[in-house]
Amino acid sequence: MLWLKAFHIFFVVSWFAGLFYLPRIFVNHAMAEEQAVRERLKLMERKLYKFVTPIGLLAVATGLWLWLGHRDIFNGGWIHAKVALVAGLVAYHLYCGHLVKVFAADRNTKSHVWFRFFNEVPVFALLAIVILVVVKPF
Repeated sequence: MLWLKAFHIFFVVSWFAGLFYLPRIFVNHAMAEEQAVRERLKLMERKLYKFVTPIGLLAVATGLWLWLGHRDIFNGGWIHAKVALVAGLVAYHLYCGHLVKVFAADRNTKSHVWFRFFNEVPVFALLAIVILVVVKPF
């Protein structure tokens, strides 16, 4: 179980690195005025999303494996709240994929300010998940 936990933590940290960076690229893309800069950001967005998607899948898969394989340890309301937050992060990740396509087609209508707020969603989700896992408040 310790090996599985170690890999789960590794995949989660890696997935969050992508969830933190990709929306930051969106901020820069929404502000970009030069075509060459926009094309470079499109490439970065596409490559990062393709790279981080399997890592996110591995994070979710190892988390489910831990939970389903060790329900006697992982019980209580906190785990259900954590699973709900992770489901929200999966939806966030998929929406980022949609935004990659929107930017690739030059159809973005949202401002860089909107993306600055959007960029904070995984930060608060991570904080809540860490508190739930460590403190187990319910």
